[in-house]
Amino acid sequence: MRKLIASCLAATLTVSGLAAAPALAQSRDDQGEARKEMRAGNVLPLREIERRVLPQMRGSEYLGPAYDSTAMVYRLKFIRDGRVTFIDVDARTGRVVRRSR
Repeated sequence: MRKLIASCLAATLTVSGLAAAPALAQSRDDQGEARKEMRAGNVLPLREIERRVLPQMRGSEYLGPAYDSTAMVYRLKFIRDGRVTFIDVDARTGRVVRRSR
């Protein structure tokens, strides 16, 4: 019985890991693209974007960034009182383009 449970668990983890792999690869590609664009002077550094946005989100916990290379947008994720807020920022100008709750 233990072998069956362990086998099922291993299969589940393997399938889950395989399903997550494309998302992780996309995330790495976007991070690399952000670095490349920043070095070329096409987008602002993430630290500059954070310096502009974080003070506006006082009282919220900053969970981290993501970069969308197609839209050239940084998405900053925050949580406050159990509610998640995403702030999308134009990576070229630093202007907030969307706020979602």
